Amino acid sequence: MTTTWDEAFANRYEEWSARMTADVAFYVDLAREADGPLVELAIGNGRVAIPVAQATGRRVVGLDSSPAMLEEARTRAAESGVDLDLRKGDMRDLALDEPAALIYCPFRALLHLPTWADRRRTFERVAASLRPDGRFAWNAFACDHRIAARLDGVHQQEPVPHTIRYSVGDNRIDTVLADGATSSLWWATKNEWLGLLDVAGLEVEALYGGFAHEPFADDSREYVFVARLRRDLP
Repeated sequence: MTTTWDEAFANRYEEWSARMTADVAFYVDLAREADGPLVELAIGNGRVAIPVAQATGRRVVGLDSSPAMLEEARTRAAESGVDLDLRKGDMRDLALDEPAALIYCPFRALLHLPTWADRRRTFERVAASLRPDGRFAWNAFACDHRIAARLDGVHQQEPVPHTIRYSVGDNRIDTVLADGATSSLWWATKNEWLGLLDVAGLEVEALYGGFAHEPFADDSREYVFVARLRRDLP
């Protein structure tokens, strides 16, 4: 991913992600249930991977395209006494030494992929990298036009000074920090996620509306997916 992430954004990532805490226990629980290798896509600064490694006593393979984020994760892991297997790479080219029992992608990071084709390629690589009983889990926001209308172009001070701009024709959201650092997301619908699973040979095990396993409903603002390989495939 070369066009969706400004390395300067990494300098404020810890502050930016500080409010996102509810997902950690969710992914930790999935990791505890997994009997085999654990892999995090877009590991960032290790915010989730470090607790997963601590809770399971296992090394987590962490992939990220950002050298600055990987350095943050390396520092935080060392401070926490955790051994992460950090790898610089593109999730669209995921290749593992051995199939994983759990691959997960927290904090809406799949939305950094700009096109449906990029996501399809990622999902296909995930499917090819899973054990037969392995799981793939991720979360992404459900775009709410009412929130978009309220926030578009408005400068905000929290969690760090930033402005959010919506490009409706491209399904794109640009988050621009005060120093100009930019991170872009492309939102997706429920049917797009289901289509990606289908073409990759995966199926939904669970779809929640939140990290406390809330049922997904018409007013849910978060997709929390757990998927697995389709059982009807040879």
